Parts: sequence; C-alpha cells; structure tokens
Amino acid sequence: MPLDPLSQLTEKLTAFRDDRDWKQFHNPKDLAIALSIEAAELQEIFLWKKPEEVSGTVSKKRVQIEEEVADIASYLLLLCHEMGIDLNKAVSSKIEKNAAKYPVEKAKGTHAKYDEL
Repeated sequence: MPLDPLSQLTEKLTAFRDDRDWKQFHNPKDLAIALSIEAAELQEIFLWKKPEEVSGTVSKKRVQIEEEVADIASYLLLLCHEMGIDLNKAVSSKIEKNAAKYPVEKAKGTHAKYDEL
C-alpha cells in the first residue's frame, strides 16, 4: 500500500535527519521549541506591516514565506513522528471537536470564542 503524502514527507525528513546523525537532537522538547522559533520567523516577516501592506509583503517575500512554512511543517512532522502522533487523525479529531464547540448556526461570521456564542 503506497504511503500518503504526509508519511512520504516524514520518511524523507527522517532519512535526511538520520543521514546527518541529528536524531540525537530531535526530542519532543527541542522539536517543539524549534517549531515555535520557525513560527516566530514567519510572524517576523509580517511584523509592523499595515493591513494594506500585507499583500505586497506576500508578493515580495514569497520565497522566504514558503521556506518558513516548510520549516514549520518539517518540525511538526518530526514532532509527530517522535511522539507517535498520526497528524491526519489528530487534525480530523480536532475538526470534529471544534465543530461541536462552534456550530455553524452560532459561529458563522463571528470570531467569538465558543463560550461567548
């Protein structure tokens, strides 16, 4: 049975990591920290931009944004791998949980938190 795309990416990432003997550094704590740092680097691209400047920033820094997104995704996949988390299952489960907390008839078009609906 062929692997799904996330599993294929995870295999590529772990092979890349293992070829360099970096598994020793990839514990859940450090992967979570690395994930947070990469997310902050993505945020930094947009820092202090006015709403009307965002589309220009996206156009101008598209490659950098894609690289930061790739770093974020890579660390997330590695974290899931190390912790035995099925990302597809975890996301699907969270969508179901959020659907119950944010029913369409109450949540549509509002940014209110579930306990304020």
